[in-house]
Amino acid sequence: MNKKKKKRAIFVDRDGIINEKPPEHDYVKKWKDFKFLPNIGRAIEELGQKFLVIIITNQRGIARKIMKLKTLEDIHHKMKAELKKQNAKINRIYFCPHNIEDNCNCRKPKPGLILKAAKDFNINLSKSYVVGDDLTDIEAGKKAGCKTILITKNRDLFFKNKDEKPDYIVSNIINAVKIIKKSKNVSGK
Repeated sequence: MNKKKKKRAIFVDRDGIINEKPPEHDYVKKWKDFKFLPNIGRAIEELGQKFLVIIITNQRGIARKIMKLKTLEDIHHKMKAELKKQNAKINRIYFCPHNIEDNCNCRKPKPGLILKAAKDFNINLSKSYVVGDDLTDIEAGKKAGCKTILITKNRDLFFKNKDEKPDYIVSNIINAVKIIKKSKNVSGK
């Protein structure tokens, strides 16, 4: 039996990586609130040459009835269309619409979204990366068996345990791309 070759992916958080992060306990509730961060189109375009690019995002505003699912889908549709103009392709968006108290498997720091994408796309998680701006992104990536990159200006973060300690800490998406491109995981697709 001929097994299909496993793919590699970059799992990217949305708020704080793709777009400006809204204030704590607030959400991007409409397209006009969505502001792309610098260089994100270029970064996704470069990563997409060798990896699947998949967004994994917690969207608790749906459970809290602050926004509707249709609105979130519209925001994502417009985001993908704008990125496509820069030759930056998002292969899929996975999101958790649940509240923290729901104790679902898809809300980061649990790895459910990553594991679902791995199954859907036949992804080799050990040759994939999670890029995020929060320790929940890093913890989800570690639990799924991915390499992890934390984007932060605060390099003096305190890590309570090894499960949340990222493999790399960088200050911006372009530096994350440089690390990924230097990696031995880059050859082939």
